[in-house]
Amino acid sequence: MTRNFTHRLATRDKTPLLVGIVGPSSSGKTYSALRLATGFQRVNPGEIFVIDTEAGRALQYADDFKFVHVPFGAPFGPLDYLDVIKYCIDNGATNIVIDSMSHEHEGPGGVLEIQAAEFQRLGPKMQGLSWNKPKSEHRRLINTILQFNCNFIFCFRAKEKLDWDSKPPRQLGYMAIGGGEWKFEMTAQFLLLPAANGVPTWQSNMLGEQDTWKTAKQFTEIFAANPLLTENLGEQMAKWAAGSAQTQKRTAAQLIDAYAACSEPSEFRRLEESRRVSWPSIATADKSSVKTASEQCAKKIEDAAKAPEAQPHATEADEDFVETKAS
Repeated sequence: MTRNFTHRLATRDKTPLLVGIVGPSSSGKTYSALRLATGFQRVNPGEIFVIDTEAGRALQYADDFKFVHVPFGAPFGPLDYLDVIKYCIDNGATNIVIDSMSHEHEGPGGVLEIQAAEFQRLGPKMQGLSWNKPKSEHRRLINTILQFNCNFIFCFRAKEKLDWDSKPPRQLGYMAIGGGEWKFEMTAQFLLLPAANGVPTWQSNMLGEQDTWKTAKQFTEIFAANPLLTENLGEQMAKWAAGSAQTQKRTAAQLIDAYAACSEPSEFRRLEESRRVSWPSIATADKSSVKTASEQCAKKIEDAAKAPEAQPHATEADEDFVETKAS
């Protein structure tokens, strides 16, 4: 099958923020996430939804922040996370806090338990293949999140780890509990050490901690001037993410044609923003067709991510998923 491609002059368009906050208990993850989300909301009006895997812990901050609370219990498989995220977006979420994302890795029904069940089903000789299902579902979750025109803040639990290949074992410091792929998708990722009270760490002699945080050139000055994770910092990040180019208005026919040609999550997000801007000027009779084209495009991209040729073919355990060398 011949793939369709598009091209245009590059502009810095609006892009969703994907932010990770990594830290052990009492480091300030939840409170900091709500502060950043409130700042995002100043630029991207709409409800803040908090997906709470922590038995209602986020409700402790209901007097300090306005947000919609979504209790989320086990099972914590990648596709369960995808279902609850879709639920939030269908109900108007524009900024989503997930507290915690680590349950997707090590919680009941999460990646490690899926792999263990596959190992029992396939047998010891198929240990490598036992990672195919959890890895493909994990990748599907990430690929689908990348399609959403929504800001996300992911809270990850952290624990101290050791490199057992070093003699003697070397301390790596605090690292996130979760698949290593997440960091690659983050716009930024913060590390909060014990009792940090919302102040991220940007310097450490621990190799694991150095590999945990993530910044980018566009945020260097912003982070330097705002050592604490606050609403103002979130607002500045959201203003950068709003882009420098005016979103293109399109007719219904142009949107439908663009959706038909689109096959990439990033282009789909741009089309969704263009649809939002164009929506008031689109005739009522055409809105249903545009909405259908959008839904078909989203399904096409999601189906492509699930296709057999797009799935990983594991031959051995992946260190992003099972901690064999560092624990």
